[in-house]
Amino acid sequence: MKKDRDQERQKVLTRRALMLGAGQLGLVGALAGRLYYLQVVQADRYRVLADDNRISIRLLPPPRGEIVDRLGVPLAINEKNYRVVIVREQSGNVPVTLERLGRIIDLPEREVRRVLRDMRRKRAFVPITVRENLSWEEVSRVEVSAPDLPGISIEVGLTRFYPYAEQAAHVLGYVAAVSESELTGDPLLELPDFRIGKNGIEKVHDQHLRGKAGTSQVEVNALGRVIRELSREEGQPGRRIEITLDMELQRFAMNRLGEESAAAVIMDVHNGDVLALASTPGFNPNAFNRGLTPNEWEELISNERGPLTNKAIAGQYAPGSTFKMVVALAALETGVISPGQRVFCPGHLELGDTRFHCWKRHGHGHMDMHDAIKHSCDVYFYEVSKRLGIARIAAMAERLGLGQTLGFDLPGERPGLIPTREWKQARMGKPWHQGETLIAGIGQGYILTTPLQLAVMTARLVNGGVAVTPHLTRHLPGQGGLQTVALPGALPGSEGGFPSLGIAQEHLRLMRTAMAAVTNDPNGGTAYRARIAEAGMEMGGKTGTAQVRRITMAERLTGVRKNEDLPWRHRDHALFVGYAPVNAPRYCCAVIVEHGGGGSAVAAPIARDLLIETQRRDPAQGRPLAFVPPGRS
Repeated sequence: MKKDRDQERQKVLTRRALMLGAGQLGLVGALAGRLYYLQVVQADRYRVLADDNRISIRLLPPPRGEIVDRLGVPLAINEKNYRVVIVREQSGNVPVTLERLGRIIDLPEREVRRVLRDMRRKRAFVPITVRENLSWEEVSRVEVSAPDLPGISIEVGLTRFYPYAEQAAHVLGYVAAVSESELTGDPLLELPDFRIGKNGIEKVHDQHLRGKAGTSQVEVNALGRVIRELSREEGQPGRRIEITLDMELQRFAMNRLGEESAAAVIMDVHNGDVLALASTPGFNPNAFNRGLTPNEWEELISNERGPLTNKAIAGQYAPGSTFKMVVALAALETGVISPGQRVFCPGHLELGDTRFHCWKRHGHGHMDMHDAIKHSCDVYFYEVSKRLGIARIAAMAERLGLGQTLGFDLPGERPGLIPTREWKQARMGKPWHQGETLIAGIGQGYILTTPLQLAVMTARLVNGGVAVTPHLTRHLPGQGGLQTVALPGALPGSEGGFPSLGIAQEHLRLMRTAMAAVTNDPNGGTAYRARIAEAGMEMGGKTGTAQVRRITMAERLTGVRKNEDLPWRHRDHALFVGYAPVNAPRYCCAVIVEHGGGGSAVAAPIARDLLIETQRRDPAQGRPLAFVPPGRS
């Protein structure tokens, strides 16, 4: 009996041992299978994951492309940027180190606060930029004092530099750090020191100028600390952009405008090349790259002369008498008046119970169209405008490029305003009055234009009635070499790539002849004193004076106050549009001086000097176009 029980117990133990052994064998088999799967089947996958943990791929910002003028003169370049950085774990006592550094180089308190703030956000081994754009003297002082500055080192990068600073700022624009709203998912934009174009050509061609990022493979430990660089592939530099500007002419224009709040545009009347686009006062774009101080920003935005505004394309002004050719052409094209028909000017025109005054108090007498433009007779154009109506005036203005954006390749272009009955009803809910047509006929009232539009208007008047449009970009590098940029508005088969306006040539000749008389006829030409006396360079043009205040009847009876007796803000704007040479128009110019006074006394002499310099710089004149490097600002 006992023997049977022992045998039964032995059988149970044997079965349990077998079951346990089988279970252990199954576990070992499963573990072996899993190990095989992970180490053999999934080997490549986990090798990649391990490398991802060990190897970090970092983007290298490419050098930004250069911007050059039509002669290859560098306008926007890259320079070495020496910056001082600090590593917290190497420094020990960061505040003490920064305090020592502040004795060696200028280190504003706001920069110290920023560095300490960044220290709290980043790991101890990550370098923090303390200050950029150090001079060589500052670099030398830091290097000499290196033993007393633990954790401090000098790094070298690239920064954008504008050799001409203020003189080309409104054309080139500037670069600055990427804001959160500008992030598009491109990892290049997330690099802390990366800069993008914020205005001007820098913004318009930002994608071309950026280039393509390079890569650096570095080995890191578990904390992300760099151990060594494994490989590096340099990026592709940004493209070189060539613009139509002649920098020497641009510099001449900026210097000629001086301290005035003013703008000037010089343009080729046949192909639309903008040779100079000046707006004063300017600003220093290099300051935006390094970062403006609060005081610098406050000075810029509080300056009543608006240095940040590109007045050449965004300043909107009443054109004054420079608009009279528009009215004259509209009248000729619609047959409202003939060139020889005369209008009597007694010094004013009566409409209902309102008297509209001519600038010449006692009048000009009998005027035909040629003489009315030459003498700038207001009463003649009051009468012609009354016969025309605002709709036909507006139609001709738009044909000549006014009241619309021109597709110019700079951001911020404003359209100006050419009013109509429909515009006033929609905007103000009021009907149009005939008196407003008279005021529009002399370029005042609601009419607004930009200097660029006035230059285009002049070009279309003197180039044979071709709808030329302005542009700044001359060449963009393509895969097969330089590619000429298609001119905005160009139509295949039209002269010079631009369509005709369909204006009668005899009417355009009359405009050119009258504009030539304005500057060259001693018998009443309003800009005769500002004429170009050099043979073969003579200019034609039209003066304009735009009021910015209402002159009361009481003031007219006692004598209108002179501009120099008024506060600057209440003085008239001075305008002039011109072209040269008169016998074969090639260049046009538009000038406005805000609150400058009379167009003939202030704006016309500036335009004369600009057109002389433009013609002298024409290669056809045989003058060498030498480049004079500017001093660093």
